[in-house]
Amino acid sequence: MNERVYGPTFEEMLHPERVPADTRARALKALKEAPLDPINLFNITWKDAKGRVRYVVLEKALTGVDANIVVIYGKEFPTGSHKVGPTYSVAMEKQLAGEIEPGVHTLVWPSTGNYGIGGAWVGPRMGYASVVVLPEGMSQERFERIAAYGAKVVKTPGSESNVKEIYDACKELARRGEIRVLNQFEAMANYRFHYYVTGNSVAEAVGELEGQGLGNGRVAAFVSAMGSAGTIAAGDRLKQVFTDCRSVGLEPVQCPTLFMNGYGSHDIQGIGDKHVTWIHNVLNMDAVMCIDDLTAKKGLQLLTEPAGREYLTKDGGLSAEQADRLSTILGISGVANILGAIKTAKFYGFGPKETVVTVATDAIDRYPSVMAEMAKQYGAINRPRAAAYFEGTFHGVKLDWVQEGDWLNRQRWHNLKYYTWVEQQGKSVDELNAQRRPEWWEAHQEQVALFDRRLREARGF
Repeated sequence: MNERVYGPTFEEMLHPERVPADTRARALKALKEAPLDPINLFNITWKDAKGRVRYVVLEKALTGVDANIVVIYGKEFPTGSHKVGPTYSVAMEKQLAGEIEPGVHTLVWPSTGNYGIGGAWVGPRMGYASVVVLPEGMSQERFERIAAYGAKVVKTPGSESNVKEIYDACKELARRGEIRVLNQFEAMANYRFHYYVTGNSVAEAVGELEGQGLGNGRVAAFVSAMGSAGTIAAGDRLKQVFTDCRSVGLEPVQCPTLFMNGYGSHDIQGIGDKHVTWIHNVLNMDAVMCIDDLTAKKGLQLLTEPAGREYLTKDGGLSAEQADRLSTILGISGVANILGAIKTAKFYGFGPKETVVTVATDAIDRYPSVMAEMAKQYGAINRPRAAAYFEGTFHGVKLDWVQEGDWLNRQRWHNLKYYTWVEQQGKSVDELNAQRRPEWWEAHQEQVALFDRRLREARGF
């Protein structure tokens, strides 16, 4: 049996400066020199070496709106995506509860992308054999990264929105006694990471920006696309801190599950998984908006091809610094989130003192094959195409596909959980109904302190 490996508490992921100094120093050194060293678990944080949240304020030349749009980005997490945070949190809570043991259990990570990559990294670092269940239609770079981290892959039919096929494969794997399925769509540790670590990191960033003369120190809206619906849990925390904050969820036009009970395949990888996840507090959302997947991919192509950046700086009014930075920190879902943030600012009529915050889950390193296919199908970026993409994506955001979270819509969104979780996954109607009460969610939020205490006791510091 392998020795247990422990990592940071939720509090230390929020405040890495509170990690013991020698551990923090070793972790920062390993981030670049030894990326597979387990000490990198202590680099799971939104903050840089100086304790500052990693974010970029979008220039208004790009967004075309008066409101401030801020993007916190996950590129600098150990796997290049913030999804490693909930991956680690799920594994750590299961280990503390005695449900998994290194050298005994094999961990299965159901995913449509970045959670699986996170599991491929976290599992072996904590001493667990790991298997990622992933749709075969995902980008080739995802499969390569999983293999590089030492995990195996089970490919399922379909693409981003084919989650039932993932569940079916996990059910079959679970027949083996050593298998433990760590389901991001159900595990409340995913919710807790984003509620506490992401939510409070956003609040800190906005406070810092106010000190620089930008915004009013408040979050007017938090905008996030839903995959597992972990990230949007940050909105629950932000609505507690800023009582007038809106929580806005995004879906693909091609798979508008909440918006109109929809289904379909799409290519905003990491979102739109064609069901309402157990951990999604839909009763706390103020709106659902839909984004076209092709528009998001065109936006990413514009930002990442050299000819696109040249147009943005020479004709679009962006600074070279911003154009270069955005080209390295955004993936498809990051662009979709920006488009959703622009739509949100327009819909609510936010002004120059108000701040909308969104998230870039991963970066372009996940999507060279997708961008190559875009260039093949629609053409490489040249000046006329850049102009058309600029006006048709960022400046062309319309107020269609917006559904507000009134009482009726919130109830309808919640009721959609029945089909996956009661009919297919064995939850009871009583459990589903319990989620209608704010106290249910508050009880899970309060468990952050419980797990932090148990982790400090287990590791001895």
